[in-house]
Amino acid sequence: MKKLFVFLGVVFLTIGSAVRAQEADSTVPLQKSSWGDANNSGITDYIPDISLDMRGGFNQDFGGSTGQFYGDGLYLDINGNISPHFSYSLNQRLASSYYEDNSGFNGTNWLTITYENDYFGVTFGKDAVFVGSFEYDAYDLDAYSDMNSGFYNSFECWQWGVSGAWYPADDQEVLLQISNSPYAFGEAGMFGYALGWRGTWDFYESYWTANLWQYSSENYAKSLNLGNRFTFGNFCVEMDLMGRFGEIDVPLAGFSGSLAPSYEISDWGRAFAKFGAETFEKEPYIYYGAGFEYFPLKDTKDVRLHATWASNSFGDHFINIGVTWKFDITSAAKYLFSRLAC
Repeated sequence: MKKLFVFLGVVFLTIGSAVRAQEADSTVPLQKSSWGDANNSGITDYIPDISLDMRGGFNQDFGGSTGQFYGDGLYLDINGNISPHFSYSLNQRLASSYYEDNSGFNGTNWLTITYENDYFGVTFGKDAVFVGSFEYDAYDLDAYSDMNSGFYNSFECWQWGVSGAWYPADDQEVLLQISNSPYAFGEAGMFGYALGWRGTWDFYESYWTANLWQYSSENYAKSLNLGNRFTFGNFCVEMDLMGRFGEIDVPLAGFSGSLAPSYEISDWGRAFAKFGAETFEKEPYIYYGAGFEYFPLKDTKDVRLHATWASNSFGDHFINIGVTWKFDITSAAKYLFSRLAC
C-alpha cells in the first residue's frame, strides 16, 4: 500500500510540473510574492512550487467610525519549469472580487509561459503591465491599500500581451512590452506599450519605464515612471516618481510621488513607513502611514502578522491588523510521500 501511495505521489508531482513554471529562475519582472520562501531555488527542478496564499484581519476607519473583519482573498500560486529554458507561472484568485477581465480569466492575476537564456527572455500570457514603480510592482498580499497611491488601487494592471527582456550586462535588463491597454475595458483594437530598464548595483536598484496606453481610437495616455530603491544593510528606501498625461483628459491622469523607508530586524520583523503625494482625478491627495510585520515561525516567513496605521488628506484614519499565511503544497506533499515511503 505504501508503494502505491508513493507511486501516486510521484505521478501527481510530475503532472503538476507540466502545468506551471519556476518564476524564481526568471528575471522577466512580474508582480509576484516577495514574502515567504517562494524564491528558494536556483537549480532547475521540474517539480512545481505550489502554494495557497491568504491574508485577512480587522480594519478600523476612525474617520468614518466604521470597522470590520476582512479577507483580501485566497490565491493559488504555481511556478515551475518545462525545460532548462522554458518556465511557466500562474497566480489565481480562488476567492476575491478584485479586477475584471472579459476573456474568461476573471480570477487570474497572471498566467504566463517564458523562454529565457543568458541573453534575453520572452514571455507570453496574462501579466502585469510594466510600470516603473516599486510600489506598483508589489504582490497584492504584500501591499496595504490604505497606504497605497490612488493609482495603485485603481489601475487595471493585469493584461494579455507579450513582453521581452534583453540582458546587455550582469544585473541589467532592457524591457519591451505590448499588451491590451489597461484603459480598453474589454474593447478590441486598443493597446499599451512599455519600454523599460531595470538595473542593480551594490546599493541601488532602478525600475524605469516610459508607457503609452491607448484610451480611444486616436488618443494615448503617456506615462513616465521612475522607480528607485536604495539599500544599505538592513535599511531600505524606495522612491517612486510617476507622471501621467495626454492630449485630453486621461483616466488616472496626474502625478504620484512616494518615499517608503523600511528596516529589517534580523529574520523576525520589519518596520516600515510611507509618505506620498499625488494629483488623482484632478484632486490633490497626500497619504502617509507606518507599520510593522512580525514573522513568528523560526527559519520561515510563511506566516506573517502585521499592524499598520495610515492617514490621508481626505480625513481618513485607519488601523489595520491581520495575518498572512502561505501553505506550501509542494513541500507538504514531498514530506508526506517521504514518510509514506519509510
